[in-house]
Amino acid sequence: MATRDVIVIGGSAGSIEAACVLFAALPADLDAAVFLVVHLPADAHSVLPDILGRAGPLPAAHAVDGEPISPGRVYVAPPDRHLLLHDGAVRLTRGPKENRHRPAIDPLFRSAARQYGTRVIGVILSGNQHDGSAGLLRIKQGGGVAIVQDPESAMFPGMPHSALDSMNADLVLAPAAMAGALVRLVAGAPVPPEVTDPMPSDPPSSLPPEAEVAAEDRKRRDGVPSTQACPECHGVLWEVEDGGLLEFRCRVGHGYTAEALLAHQAEELEVALWSALRALEEQHALARRLAARSATQGQNRAAATYAEHAVDAAHHAALIRKALRVPQSEQQLPVGDPAAEAKRAG
Repeated sequence: MATRDVIVIGGSAGSIEAACVLFAALPADLDAAVFLVVHLPADAHSVLPDILGRAGPLPAAHAVDGEPISPGRVYVAPPDRHLLLHDGAVRLTRGPKENRHRPAIDPLFRSAARQYGTRVIGVILSGNQHDGSAGLLRIKQGGGVAIVQDPESAMFPGMPHSALDSMNADLVLAPAAMAGALVRLVAGAPVPPEVTDPMPSDPPSSLPPEAEVAAEDRKRRDGVPSTQACPECHGVLWEVEDGGLLEFRCRVGHGYTAEALLAHQAEELEVALWSALRALEEQHALARRLAARSATQGQNRAAATYAEHAVDAAHHAALIRKALRVPQSEQQLPVGDPAAEAKRAG
């Protein structure tokens, strides 16, 4: 009979509601320790343990660095700390963000798979984007059980869809059905679908958890330098493919799925475009002012040069506005265009 006494759960948007449904149905005598990561802002005041404690019979609290792991408890990742499992204890670290989050789901799942192998049950709940997919794949490869919330039941199905695209999950369930499945699995019941053959287990690591987060992927899997830069530290990202899942990780440990990296680059591009638009409109306004001032002083050559600068700035601003899909207002009509000047004059 298999021993499964480590349950790791991760979620993001919409996951608190799903977790409350799940924890409400778990028994008080559950013979397993439960660890939960939900994406939170670094400066958030988290009352998640109170919410979960009211939802069900299991006592829930923010994890404390170094405390021993005990069954029948829920350990919740506090804001701005990764939650890791190491040598029978809970560890908290401000290690590198993964998929732009701290706490992130993947570090918890990886550390659980590395430390406990076939004893781990991993659960992905509602959320956007892709955090947790790589960690859940690692749990499954290590002989653990992979459970994913049914996307049809998720408020935000992106995270469940990402996990299901990355692997054949052992169970796909709505939150209301998860508690019963967890109880049966903890008691040693077999997993209904065929489980992927586990990878050879590594011996427990002697590295401190923060070093393990940064080095574990590079130690286990070969990668190649990519043409991409890390959005966090701007170092080179190494490209790794595992089980069909493409990941990127820099030297210090910032990690991204390909989809998360693409989403971050799109956001950075938008910020850069808005900054460029602001600079061009400021240049346009200043050039117009200088053109008018030069014309008043009879400096016609300077006035023409400044007017040309204003037209160029307005033209480039219009192109960026088109890329941003922002309509051009009359205030951005180019200086030097007779129709525009006539329109301004009324």
